Amino acid sequence: MLSDLSLPVTLSSRTGAVQVRRAVPDDLPGLMALLSDDPISAARGDRGDDSDGEAYAAALRSVLDAPLNDLLVVDDAAGRLVGTLQLTVIPGMARRGATRLLVEAVRVSSAERSSGIGTAVMQWVMRVAAPATSATLVQLTSDAARVDAHRFYTRLGFVDSHVGFKYAV
Repeated sequence: MLSDLSLPVTLSSRTGAVQVRRAVPDDLPGLMALLSDDPISAARGDRGDDSDGEAYAAALRSVLDAPLNDLLVVDDAAGRLVGTLQLTVIPGMARRGATRLLVEAVRVSSAERSSGIGTAVMQWVMRVAAPATSATLVQLTSDAARVDAHRFYTRLGFVDSHVGFKYAV
């Protein structure tokens, strides 16, 4: 499954090579910074300050310990964490027992957006990660307010085929 992914991997973007690798606990400050760098996430409470450290550390451990989940980070040529995404393999009954690869929490540093990093990473997910996990479908959700992200995913070939619902507990 996700452990079968050959990581790290080097990808090319318009600003140079980036490396995609599995997250480690030492990445926590950079991950928190990426989440709080996003205005929609920040509005949901992702502040990225020390008061949230324990909650994010527990979440990171939980994701890293779950065999059907992986949290990946993207480092630029200088070793700075400039992106992240979570992958979750979802075995299913629908579509004749199809396995789905869910892409969640995609973030690229605001200083690096429109550099081709997101495109390189998502193309790697579609061409390498999905087949390596036996997924026949890559799916993601995107907040309705993320109009630029919707154009990005459509340009990559994703189809806005479903309506998503959430229920806050």
